Amino acid sequence: MHQYVIELASLMAIFFFAIVSPGADLAMVMRQAMVHGRRQAIITSFGVGTSLMFHVTYTILGLGLIISQSVYLFNIVKWLGVAYLIYIGLKSLRAGKTDMTVLDAPDVAPRASEQSALKAFTLGFAANALNPKPVFFFLSIFSTVVSVHTPIPIKFGYGMVMASCLIVWFVGVSIFMTTPRMRAAFGRASQWIDRTSGVVFIALGIKLATEKAA
Repeated sequence: MHQYVIELASLMAIFFFAIVSPGADLAMVMRQAMVHGRRQAIITSFGVGTSLMFHVTYTILGLGLIISQSVYLFNIVKWLGVAYLIYIGLKSLRAGKTDMTVLDAPDVAPRASEQSALKAFTLGFAANALNPKPVFFFLSIFSTVVSVHTPIPIKFGYGMVMASCLIVWFVGVSIFMTTPRMRAAFGRASQWIDRTSGVVFIALGIKLATEKAA
């Protein structure tokens, strides 16, 4: 049991830096919080965390090694991710000014155009799932930190802890970005924030396009 505690602590020490580093996941959750509100951002956070378990699962089952060694499979995942990020970026660039009075009123009935919970979840899941970099991240840290003799259920337990921490982090981001002060600031600059986030998503897509299989 002591060995497993050490492994988990080592994984989390490395994973901490991956959590807080800026990327498509953070940009997605921040935009969800500012544009669609706290609830949708939190749902998106759970989508990101679920997607992390998707990466952990195929890494543990050995599929990550296959993808990392196959340029063809890597490129399929990569270009899907590129297309998705650029699509989200273009949508952000075309977005109009957000009506904060509607978003701030919890008793207002949902509008026909309001984002559904499924869409919010899918946005978070896809932003993480269509990024091939986690393939190499989890493959590298699991192969260097976790013993090959560690039982598979224990490895999945590690993944659950990491996914839970990721969700907690992004839920925290969601809450912070929807405080009255932050929402007031967003109300004054919603179009510019949308345009900035659009540029960020497109830049991340272009950066991903330059990634090569190791």
